[in-house]
Amino acid sequence: MKKFKIRYKETGLFVLTDKDLEERIEKELIFHYNLLENYIRRNPLFLASYEPLTIEKDAPLIVKLMADSAKRAGVGPMASVAGTFSELIGNFILKNSKDVIVENGGDIFLKVTKQRVVGIFSGTSQFSERIGFRINPEETPLGICTSSGSVGHSISLGESDSVTVISKSCSLADASATAIGNCVKGENGIEKGIEKAKSIEGIDGVLIIKEEKMGMYGRLPEVIRTF
Repeated sequence: MKKFKIRYKETGLFVLTDKDLEERIEKELIFHYNLLENYIRRNPLFLASYEPLTIEKDAPLIVKLMADSAKRAGVGPMASVAGTFSELIGNFILKNSKDVIVENGGDIFLKVTKQRVVGIFSGTSQFSERIGFRINPEETPLGICTSSGSVGHSISLGESDSVTVISKSCSLADASATAIGNCVKGENGIEKGIEKAKSIEGIDGVLIIKEEKMGMYGRLPEVIRTF
């Protein structure tokens, strides 16, 4: 497998694929990034809104994906930006490659031909880097996206150490991880997060970690120990 990192402005991708496509991937990243950046320049509310927005029918594909995922999850469109980039670049690579993993700030798109393990980082929780998902080829393509109220620079209004969402849409998984994470507050935070997850159509399942507690809902890949 070829392994490389690609960075353009505020987006950094880690890519694993079976072919050397680095230059083509970089061009594709820049293409979508510039479309999004130009759209935001004309529509600054798209960047700032914490609520779903209605967009024009002729908006760029990246904008449409972000807006649709945000609407389904009930959050602002930028909540899905990292997962949307992973999805777009992942599908671009799949035109020329059978195996692809794209990671963008903890949001992962993967299509694989052999079993893989994806670990979960959850800050100072006892579960951090000790559990993960065993992903079988037939379960992919798949989006695996994680949001945290205690780790990282992304905005979360909740108190989770990690909320990991599984969906066929990496864009939706990202938006949903934020939406669910925002609900994880207080003693019954995990239960509140799961109730939110039940309301989002299109996600397969969620794994929530808050301090020394963990909750799961839906159809998840096999959860295993990674140590």
